[in-house]
Amino acid sequence: MPQTRRSPITPPKGVNMRILLTNDDGINAPGLKTLEAIAADLAGPDGEVWVVAPAFEQSGVGHCISYTHPMMISEMGPRRWATEGSPADCVLAALWDVMGDARPDLVLSGVNRGNNSAENSLYSGTLGGAMEAALQGLPAFALSQYYGPKLAGVSDPFEAAAVHGADVIRRLLPHATAQDSADYRLFFNVNFPPVPAADVRGTRVVRQGFRDGPRFGAEPHLSPAGRRFLWIRGGDQQAACAPDTDAAVNLEGYISVTPMRADLTAHDALDALREIE
Repeated sequence: MPQTRRSPITPPKGVNMRILLTNDDGINAPGLKTLEAIAADLAGPDGEVWVVAPAFEQSGVGHCISYTHPMMISEMGPRRWATEGSPADCVLAALWDVMGDARPDLVLSGVNRGNNSAENSLYSGTLGGAMEAALQGLPAFALSQYYGPKLAGVSDPFEAAAVHGADVIRRLLPHATAQDSADYRLFFNVNFPPVPAADVRGTRVVRQGFRDGPRFGAEPHLSPAGRRFLWIRGGDQQAACAPDTDAAVNLEGYISVTPMRADLTAHDALDALREIE
C-alpha cells in the first residue's frame, strides 16, 4: 500500500506510542533486549513495540540496502520479525510490509555493542537504520554503548544505556518529533559512556568527532589449508578526540547526543568552489 511522508507530532503525555526497533547486531543480541526495555518504558502500558531486526549480525554495513537481491523475512513471534538484510532493509520491511499502513511514531536502532562515535558513525549499521527512518519522514534515534576498561567488572555492559536511555530519549522527543522542513530530516546519534550507570556524569550535545589515530585496516592470515584471507580490524577506541566532540565526552563519562542529517554536502566548501563555475 503506498504511503505518504509525514512528520509525526509529539504524543501528548499519557498517550501511548507505536515504536519500531531494529539493530545491526542481530535479533538475538543482548543490546536489543536492553532497547526493548527502553521502548516499553516509552511506549506506555497500551503502546506497541515492534521489532524488525537482522537475522544475523550486520555490523559495519552502514546505510546499505539489498537493492540487487530479495531478502527473506520470517515472523519470530508477535510483533517480532527477522530479515536476511541490513538495518535499513529492516526499516523498509517494517514500513512497507510488516506494519502495514499504520506507521510507527518513533524508530529506535540499537543498542549497539560498542560505540558509534566519531568516524565509527560512518560505518555503522545502527546509524543506517536510524538514517533510513529519517529519510522515510520518521523521528529516529541510534543508540550505542561504548565499551572500555571501567566496564570490566560490571555484570551488564549495557547498564548505562538501560538506566539512562528512556530518560534521554524522552527529553529529546519534542525535538525529534517537531515539524522539520528540511529535505533531509534530523535524526539523533546517542552514545552511552563506558562507565557503570551510577558514574554517568550527565548528557552533552556535541558534534561528531574524529580520532586521529584509529583507522580501519586489513590484516592478512593464512587458513590451515594455506588459503589467504583478510580480516578487517579497527583501531584504539580509547584514543583521544578533540574536546567537545562525541568520543571525547564519552570517555569523560558523559552521554553524547549528536544531531545528524543524511545530507553529505560539504557546505563549508561551496563558496570557495564557486570560482570554477
